[in-house]
Amino acid sequence: MPADQLTVPADPSPFRFEPADTALVIIDMQRDFVEPGGFGETLGHDVTLLRAVIAPLPQVLAASRAAGMAVIHTREGHRPDLTDCPPAKLNRGNPTLRIGDTGPQRPDPGPRRIRPRHHRRAGAARR
Repeated sequence: MPADQLTVPADPSPFRFEPADTALVIIDMQRDFVEPGGFGETLGHDVTLLRAVIAPLPQVLAASRAAGMAVIHTREGHRPDLTDCPPAKLNRGNPTLRIGDTGPQRPDPGPRRIRPRHHRRAGAARR
């Protein structure tokens, strides 16, 4: 095995990779998808299975950064008026809880805080 490769124990076999050519992608780690009573549960998902990734994630994230891997976080988001949300997505789930409704992700339907969608890296040029 080349010196720049790492091996992670995995099932059915160990996973070998080069950290310089690999990224850790963390997708939609949002409360609304993983907490009981949220949108994910209203779709019929067993969120206890999803919650199992929360505890080890900080260690995986730290190890990935220490190995020099790129780390990419994604999150689903829509405009406050949901005009950018496709009807098929907007209308799925339990009729008593839909995207944009009050739930774990949005516990208070009051005034919304503005959250930046993109962060520039230090020294990155503005567009």
